[in-house]
Amino acid sequence: MDAIGREADHGWGPEIACLVFLFWLASGTSYRVVSRAFDMPRTSVHRAIHTTSSKVASLYYKYFKHPTHLQRYTELTSAAMKRKSSTEVSPAPLPKQAKLWEARRLFYSVQLQAVVDHTAKFIDVCVGYTGSVHDSRVLKNSPLYLERKYPPPGYFLIGDGGYPCLYYPITLMTPYRQPLRNQLQAAYNSRLTKARVVVERAFGILKTRWRAIFLKALEVDIRYVPEVILCCTILHNICLSQGDVLDVEDGIAGGAGEEHPEREAAPPGTVSGAQERDRLAGLCCAPQDHDYI
Repeated sequence: MDAIGREADHGWGPEIACLVFLFWLASGTSYRVVSRAFDMPRTSVHRAIHTTSSKVASLYYKYFKHPTHLQRYTELTSAAMKRKSSTEVSPAPLPKQAKLWEARRLFYSVQLQAVVDHTAKFIDVCVGYTGSVHDSRVLKNSPLYLERKYPPPGYFLIGDGGYPCLYYPITLMTPYRQPLRNQLQAAYNSRLTKARVVVERAFGILKTRWRAIFLKALEVDIRYVPEVILCCTILHNICLSQGDVLDVEDGIAGGAGEEHPEREAAPPGTVSGAQERDRLAGLCCAPQDHDYI
């Protein structure tokens, strides 16, 4: 309430509207059921949910900030490494557009691409592309890629095998594809996997907290789904900033880091990050501590 304000724009008051919205997010039920739970007209429930979600979504730039002071690390296992990933959320698609929303695993989805920091907070998200769109295409059309504001020089993002390995316009390191050629590549992939644990945890917490949103089909207008997902990620950050951390429930996978059997070619005008990746692979096998005594 401190973030969205307490100014009343209707008779029910902003606190009640916020409770209605949170109840709906937590239960994933229909407006009719929420109406009965709060003894409110269905039109008031609809207005409260959409008004509050709009206010929460407007907090994006307050709770999603790229770090400005980064400590330099030399190992991929460093906790401060950022990782780019995507997951999918199932909406109820419009019949004429069903094929557009069909994901690789043959269900309908909206994609959520995210960058996560070492505390499992989201620092950048791009949501709204249909499930049929390849992750690398989502990346090249995202503001993060087009605006080239992050990561700063000397740092890089970590992505799964669905993304191209890039040095420019953003630096994005991905795993070596199978079969691996040598021990250097194996060591690099192992370090990369360890560094990616944090994003699996972030998506796991997100799905545990909002299981009704992320683990079943949403029965809302498809145009409203991206805003709902964005609100969940913002509330995720607010909860973590207040120390409200959930343990990931058994059986709820993070959903990030899936190895894609196909990898699209890098977009025109990019510079491959293969040489930088080879350099990092060499560092993974280099001895870090020396004891000459």
